[in-house]
Amino acid sequence: MADPAANIGVSRVGLARGVTVRVGEPPITHLASRRITSAADLLGETDQTVGTIARKVAYANAFALSVAFKQLRGTRPSNHRAPGHDVRDPGSSP
Repeated sequence: MADPAANIGVSRVGLARGVTVRVGEPPITHLASRRITSAADLLGETDQTVGTIARKVAYANAFALSVAFKQLRGTRPSNHRAPGHDVRDPGSSP
């Protein structure tokens, strides 16, 4: 993967500072927030499994998404799902 900072001719620290000034939070925090927001949208709009949604928003698996989702949203992805979209991942416990 190419280094975005090198591509624009600044240091990684300089790029991180610039992003933080412009969006109000560090790049990693901003990226995690965007990914969780996308996951929340998909949970509310689709019947896709948490595992499928995890992969769509660049998490390795349902567990990784669940940990991040709970940390940022205070609830599990399955609890966030809109009524009528109760889909369980294969192998999950009730």
